[in-house]
Amino acid sequence: MGGAVLYDYWRSSASYRLRIALNLAGIDYTSVTVDLVKGEHKSPEHLARNPQGFVPVLEIDGLRLTQSLAILDYLDETRSLGLLPKDPGQRARARALAHSVAVDVHPVCNLQVAKHATALSGGAEDMPKAWMQHFIRPGLQAFEALLAGFRQEPYCTGETPGLADICLMPQLYNARRWEADFSDLPRICAVEAACADHPAFAAAYPAQDS
Repeated sequence: MGGAVLYDYWRSSASYRLRIALNLAGIDYTSVTVDLVKGEHKSPEHLARNPQGFVPVLEIDGLRLTQSLAILDYLDETRSLGLLPKDPGQRARARALAHSVAVDVHPVCNLQVAKHATALSGGAEDMPKAWMQHFIRPGLQAFEALLAGFRQEPYCTGETPGLADICLMPQLYNARRWEADFSDLPRICAVEAACADHPAFAAAYPAQDS
């Protein structure tokens, strides 16, 4: 079936999630850049891979998979990553924690959305940054409050990295990019430090030449 191929963009939060998970699983993969700035995600070639025109797309095990959260579920189930607790109630709570940023904050902070909002505003110069800050900080404040229901040992929900960590770290990258301060959120800061020290997260960090 050949090796795994990740259609990727270095600054894509969803792609960043998958790079972390692939590293955690120890899966060797080939990264193929789909340059969002150049519009390559709208090319016929990429639309044939994913009609939504999004990254990431992962080719693995003879499958072509889209939607990062669905792909994370697949990797968790087939590679036994232990991204979520086994108890159904705890599993639902941990998934809700992850989805609070991946489903509620990330989509509205997609640069394509922010650019459209900027256009509708008449092209206000500071609109993208203001838009991002408006959504990112409250989202992280809510995440911090939700974290109080878990023991950070040292990751979001326990001793090993989980789905919430994988979803949080790309959002923190974006927070720093758009100067949305979270330095007063101690649980998040502690999780960020733990993840930054983990080789799988460090190797996945966005690098423009990737």
